Amino acid sequence: MALFVNHLTHIDVSLWCSTRGLVGCSWQVDAQLEGELGDDGMLFDFGEVKPWIKRTLDNGLDHTLLVPTQAPGVEVSECDEGLCIRTATPYVMEVRGPAQAFTLLPWESITLERVTQHLSGQLTEQRPANVERVMLTLSDENISGAAYGYSHGLKRHAGNCQRIAHGHRSRLHIYQAQLRQPLLEQQWGAWLDNRYLLEADDIAEHTESQLTCRYEAAQGRFSITLPSERCSVLQKPTTVENIALWLAEQITKQTGSATHVHAFEGINKGATAHVAP
Repeated sequence: MALFVNHLTHIDVSLWCSTRGLVGCSWQVDAQLEGELGDDGMLFDFGEVKPWIKRTLDNGLDHTLLVPTQAPGVEVSECDEGLCIRTATPYVMEVRGPAQAFTLLPWESITLERVTQHLSGQLTEQRPANVERVMLTLSDENISGAAYGYSHGLKRHAGNCQRIAHGHRSRLHIYQAQLRQPLLEQQWGAWLDNRYLLEADDIAEHTESQLTCRYEAAQGRFSITLPSERCSVLQKPTTVENIALWLAEQITKQTGSATHVHAFEGINKGATAHVAP
């Protein structure tokens, strides 16, 4: 007997890839629980499935930086902030923060299949008495148009968004004269893909080749150093509201036309902004 829950929740993370660098990801989570029926005729109460699984994911891998500790050029050490992650390929990066901001995985690379198996195993170990196995299915959102993955941190956020290297994979809709602009969407989506977005006030050091972002939040002290060319600086916090406004302003300057932007933050949520010349 099995119980399934589709579209149960979403996971938003960043991961380190030895070929792409820092990558923002958003995954849809579906779940299936196998076991025997209880005396009440149920395997597991639907009302308890979602909060149990969501709470486990929220308290673990979600909104962290996934680090493949066996990947080439990756070094993990303790530091005053908690943990220090250093990378060498495809570019040099250093991230410091409390240990809960990272998920260390003893792999050479992070794949969706491995993460799915890892989380399914964790939940199976914590399963209720009448459940024999929990199987998750993680999937990327099916996006036919432009999309981009980005990483950031929000120091003023009360929750896990304050972690300096978590990310999202997002749609991008751009309208001018009430019509979608697919060429602009592809151009800006490609430019933003795999970038780090940060607030100007958080810049601690900035040279032509390298930028360091540093701040203190409720969970502790954070810093990230990476190539300047991988960064985009906003004058305001990198909330999805400000990202939408920033994009609308940049595209309006580029084209000279009034622009309406729908900027998504992961799956099925986001903000809109309109700017006229």
